[in-house]
Formats: sequence, C-alpha cells, structure tokens
Amino acid sequence: MSDQPKEGNGNEQRDKSRQSSEEQEPGPSSTPGASGTRRGSSPVDKLQGFVTNLLSKLTVSSPKPKVLESNDIDGIVSFIQSEKCKNIIVMAGAGISTSAGIPDFRSPSTGLYANIMRKYQLPDPQVMFEIGFFKKNPEPFFSLAKELFPEEMNPTPSHHFVRLLHNKGFLLRHYTQNIDGLERLAGIPGGKIVEAHGSFHTAHCMSSSCRKEHSFDWMKEKIFSETLPKCTQCDTLVKPDVVFFGENLPARFFDCMSKDFPECDLLIIMGTSLVVQPFSHLVEKVPDDCPRVLINREIVGTVDENRFIGFLEKLGAHSDFDLGTAPHMFARGMNFKSERNRDIAILGDCDDGVRKLAKALGWEQEFEKLCSGQGQKSTNQANA
Repeated sequence: MSDQPKEGNGNEQRDKSRQSSEEQEPGPSSTPGASGTRRGSSPVDKLQGFVTNLLSKLTVSSPKPKVLESNDIDGIVSFIQSEKCKNIIVMAGAGISTSAGIPDFRSPSTGLYANIMRKYQLPDPQVMFEIGFFKKNPEPFFSLAKELFPEEMNPTPSHHFVRLLHNKGFLLRHYTQNIDGLERLAGIPGGKIVEAHGSFHTAHCMSSSCRKEHSFDWMKEKIFSETLPKCTQCDTLVKPDVVFFGENLPARFFDCMSKDFPECDLLIIMGTSLVVQPFSHLVEKVPDDCPRVLINREIVGTVDENRFIGFLEKLGAHSDFDLGTAPHMFARGMNFKSERNRDIAILGDCDDGVRKLAKALGWEQEFEKLCSGQGQKSTNQANA
C-alpha cells in the first residue's frame, strides 16, 4: 500500500490547519493591563510556527538519479575512468601532513592547539594566530613555528597522490588549508595550488612603505636560530604570508573559487575537520550532480544539529527572515546515507586511503614511484 497521500488531501489538510490556527490566534488583548502581544512571540511558539510554515513549503519531488554506480571505491574508480570525469578539485587540511611530522591543529592531546594550551597557558589557543596579538607579541608565534617545520620536511603519500592527479591531467586545482608548503615540494605546480590560509613560502616586511619580500629559506633560518625576523632593508618585523585570524583570505582564493567549482566533475576532500569558514563551505559550491569523496579519519561536513541551531538563531535575530530558504539550507552538506551515491567516505589515515584508491585505479606503480622520490626531479626542475 502506498504511503503517498491521495491527491489533494495534503493541501486540504494544510489549508484546514492554517485556517484553524488563524482562527485561534488572538488579536491584541482587551483585558486591562495585558501586554497585547500576539501568539508566537515566545521561543516555543516561534519554533512551532517555523515548522508549520516549513512543512507547508515542502513539496514532494521525484527522486534524483544516482551519481555513482555504487557507494564505494569501485564506484569512484568507475566514475574517474569514465568520460564524465575531466576536472578534479582536491580540498586538503592538516591531516595530509601529519605523517610528515607536522602536527594538526585539533587533535585532543597532540594537536597544535593542545600544545599551545600547555606551553603558553593562553585562555584560547587561537589567540596565537590573531593578527592583533602577533603585532604586540610576535615571539610566541615564531617559537611555535619551529613545531611546524621538522628538520627534514618531505611530502606525504597524500601529497604525491595529488601530484599524480596532476600528472594524469585530472587536477583542476588543489585547495589547501595548510601553510607548510609541502604541495610545492611534491612537485605540484604553483598555478595549480590555492593556499587558502597563506603559507610560509614567502614573507613580507610589515612596514607599509617597504613590503620587501623575503624567501622561505631566509625565514626558516631565522625561525630555527630563534632570531626574530627583521627586514634586511628597513629592520621592521617580517611576517610570513600566513593568514591570521582578523586578516582577509588571499584574493586568489575567491578568484579561483568562483571559476573552478562550477567546472568541477569530482571533489576529493582529505584530512580536514571542515569547521573553518569559508573553506568548509567549498563542498557546497560544486554542481548538484558532482560526486564528493571524503578521505578522512572520521565523517565530517554533514548536515547536523549545528545548522539547525544556527538557523534558529538567525530566525530569532531577523523577524523578516525568509522561511522559504530553509529547505535549501538544510539540503546543504554531505549525506553519506543517501541512495544517490553522491557522497562517499574512505575512512582511516589519508595516506592509506589514497594508496587504496591509487591501487584500485591501476596507478599503484606510478604512485609508489612518486612516493619513493623517483620521477619527481624532472617536474621539480620544470617548476623551478
């Protein structure tokens, strides 16, 4: 027996519900001393009204076609090998660099934020990366920066997989939250990289009248010698081109984002918690029929209660907020349980995940060659 209501029943029921609620809703009270407020002013009534309006706007639509043949690696491989897949975008976070000895930010006991709390006893570890704090007291940041640079920095298998995508002609762009510059060491051309949060690759004098550029090697030498980096031209503090809290993201991030994501055929997300905006919202910029692959230790980027709470806050702050946007709002984010097979998760360490994918694609020999350092020299020379 079909669960779908008979034609017309749903609309008649909603009309009756609205009519009933309108008839029951009182106008301004005539009782002396009463406030005269309308029903719906309390949080509970506002929520009830929101749900009623939301349900009235929802329509039953036909199921969308499946994006991938299956919700596993085989489905991903089949899609990449098809004529549909020409432009792949990679989004990466700190998780792709941890095997290089670079700590991530949010691991409870080993992440950078945990180390900051122990060592510097700051009320909030993110203070270390606020531009105002840096200008007043830069020493803690440069002391911490030593942890970001192991003596021997080598790209990880995850970086080499992105390089392999480029070699195969698939890589449209690599968007990274990381500031370690390991993508460049892996031989990925600079034009293919968008460093959303900047990097240590270059540094500039903070004097507005100077702005002299300083190299990565120069900055690294200052950091490891525990010498505060001062401009070789005017002796003003030199800041790595890392985006601090309170600074704008690079213009290149927005320029490339607007052009790249509408052209994306496959989005690969690796080693990120997807909690830092606006980077986290990039997963929603691809076309609706673009498959998204998460290679991560845990599921992230899904529609959850945080979106609902945020929506209620917006609803409470703006009485004229358009409830018609709600269905679209809650459709955003990844859904790994959908029968559309659009969002696929490969859970575990990023390096293990890309190795599985490379093997399934028949790229294992080329991939391992890159990981061992062979075949990288020619590309590095070309990018020099």
